[in-house]
Amino acid sequence: MCPVDPLEEKPDELLSSRRNFLKLVLTLSGVAAVGSVASLFRVLEYVPSPNAPPTSWPVVKITNISTLDSATPLRFNYPLVDTPSVLVKTGAAAQNGVGPNSDIVAFSAYCQHLGLVYSALPVGSSPPCNSNFKAPIPQGYCCGHGGQYNFLKSGQVIGGPPPRPVPQVMLRYDDSTGDIYAIGMSAPTIFGKGPAGTSDPALVLRYDLEGGDIVTDATVFSGT
Repeated sequence: MCPVDPLEEKPDELLSSRRNFLKLVLTLSGVAAVGSVASLFRVLEYVPSPNAPPTSWPVVKITNISTLDSATPLRFNYPLVDTPSVLVKTGAAAQNGVGPNSDIVAFSAYCQHLGLVYSALPVGSSPPCNSNFKAPIPQGYCCGHGGQYNFLKSGQVIGGPPPRPVPQVMLRYDDSTGDIYAIGMSAPTIFGKGPAGTSDPALVLRYDLEGGDIVTDATVFSGT
């Protein structure tokens, strides 16, 4: 009888070994495929994180008191380069007003109804859409649907459909130079989209203003 070669496998054992080998190959291939697919999904799902929102309001010089008069509102962008605001010298003491007479205030120029830019009206002036209207006080008037804001009372609504006051730009006045600075925003949030009633810049600038560049210098121009 011929001796059995210890390295020689029986047909059944050989078939079983081949099956196990194929299973191993298929398993490893499957793991690799799953890993590749997972990597692909990670690539497809990857969205670069936006820059962290600022945690403090920008401080920018708007103008000097020597340039102001009650008949000429000043437009400027704050707190982002594409969000208009308006500064007015009301001629009467106003809530949160600055300057020697506490009559210099500023507000977001966006109407809180539909986000249109409203007109800033000195006393006795009219909006471009309604020559019959004469402003009884320094105020905002939106030609979209007649929204009106009282500049002497922190932008409170005095007419039309706006659901909330227009946000006020907080100012700082330098007694030694007469310079006027924008230093922050009051609640409610601009557009009314962010967390209700907050003036936290980390929330307002993230949710409410929907991105954009923070101002570093104020661009100022005259106009209603």
